[in-house]
Amino acid sequence: MMKFKPNQTRTYDGEGFKRRAACLCFRTEAEDEVLLVSSSRHPDRWIVPGGGMEPEEEPCGAAVREVYEEAGVKGKLGRLLGIFEHNQDRKHRTYVYILIVTETLEDWEDSLSIGRKRKWFKVDEAIKVLQSHKPVHAEYLRRLKSTCSPTCSPVCSSSNGNTADPQEMDDNTPHYVCSTLDPDLVNR
Repeated sequence: MMKFKPNQTRTYDGEGFKRRAACLCFRTEAEDEVLLVSSSRHPDRWIVPGGGMEPEEEPCGAAVREVYEEAGVKGKLGRLLGIFEHNQDRKHRTYVYILIVTETLEDWEDSLSIGRKRKWFKVDEAIKVLQSHKPVHAEYLRRLKSTCSPTCSPVCSSSNGNTADPQEMDDNTPHYVCSTLDPDLVNR
């Protein structure tokens, strides 16, 4: 069953990108186990919880709301991992945060309404699971592994135009832009 929100308004920035927010939800501050949820479109596939921002909603607020709705978890919101752009099939810009889970609900909105499931994965396993059908989600975790550790500061890289490591990409992999320092992106 697909998720349908009758009052949902899609929001776009000045460049026509759909505004989205997501969280990599970790079991502990060690950031070695990440929570994925089943896709509403393809229930046999796993995704990182996230979705569109509502009008006037800040990215961090949207990220926390989305994981509560989709994964049924609450937690301590941490650093902004990056802002990821995807230009291929749908043009969207996603603010991805780190969240340390402190509370897991037994029943939550999407589990009741569409039967959504959730599951903990080791980070390397999650990358493999996501790579075939959600490569941008796998890229979030690769970015985490390559630029951040649980003890790093909110700014994960000294570059403001990060791209995926070319050695990890092939011709079929979409290219993503990730920025953690560009204030123009944050204020869109």
